[in-house]
Amino acid sequence: MAKAFTARLTGRGVVSVTGPDASKLLQGVITNDIAALVGAPGDQHPAQFSGLLSPQGKVIFDFFAVRTDQGYVIDVARDQAAALTKRLNLYKLRAAAIVTDISETTAVLAVWGDSPFSFDSSAGSAVLTDPRRVELGLRIIAPEDIAADVAKATNGMPAAEQSYHAHRIALGVPEGGLDYAFGAVFPHEALFDQLHGVSFAKGCYVGQEIVSRMEHRGTARNRIVKVSGDGVLPAAGTPVIGNEVTIGVMGSSDGNQGLAMVRLDRLAEFIDRGISITAGGQSITAALQDWVSYSLSDFTRTARL
Repeated sequence: MAKAFTARLTGRGVVSVTGPDASKLLQGVITNDIAALVGAPGDQHPAQFSGLLSPQGKVIFDFFAVRTDQGYVIDVARDQAAALTKRLNLYKLRAAAIVTDISETTAVLAVWGDSPFSFDSSAGSAVLTDPRRVELGLRIIAPEDIAADVAKATNGMPAAEQSYHAHRIALGVPEGGLDYAFGAVFPHEALFDQLHGVSFAKGCYVGQEIVSRMEHRGTARNRIVKVSGDGVLPAAGTPVIGNEVTIGVMGSSDGNQGLAMVRLDRLAEFIDRGISITAGGQSITAALQDWVSYSLSDFTRTARL
């Protein structure tokens, strides 16, 4: 029988952005087009995957911006919530917006699986279909004092947080802080362009010029890919090696399935030449996600070994 699963995501925090200028504040600094979140919120709240970049175009926060009746809530890594709140307050200047870290009083849950599931958000919870990939399921942002009741209302079987990450990893979807270090990668490298996380049509935002240049010149060679091995994969941060050359680094994993950031031109060359790729001394297989818009053949002519 097909089943649905529900997990409490303790690694996630929540930031509230309200006030007359909430949209204006976010529109000026995040990678996506907040103006696209239109329409009255219902049981399924409008949501976007997005990020906030350094002036050099590197991802310093990734998150979900969710429109509510009061403004927006932002689902972000728990250990980044305070820093994001501080950064948005720094950017708001005289804007009529209130930015508050509400992580202590708000819970984030994930619901996924094959069974149909639905949830009535009338109790003050925000419900959204994951905007990156529909296969990831729903995310629910709920007041802490009703989180347990919300979880039961989904009819999903209780699951550990790692079970959600196993589901995410199996789909090949990266997460900041687990698959790449904040402040170290460009949005394309973290697959923002493939996961609906960046708008190339909106106006300026912090780091926009560099992101636009990478898009139009097609210079993103480092990308996150799926990897698998015969045994338990090594920890995040372990170098990925081929022909005694480091071509990437491991991200998160679950058993013998994981993600890694690699140089696609070198990966393509090694595969063409039949050269083994290893991580932590273990032979691994690397492959692109079936939902990306590029292929390894796009990179074979650019390899420089």
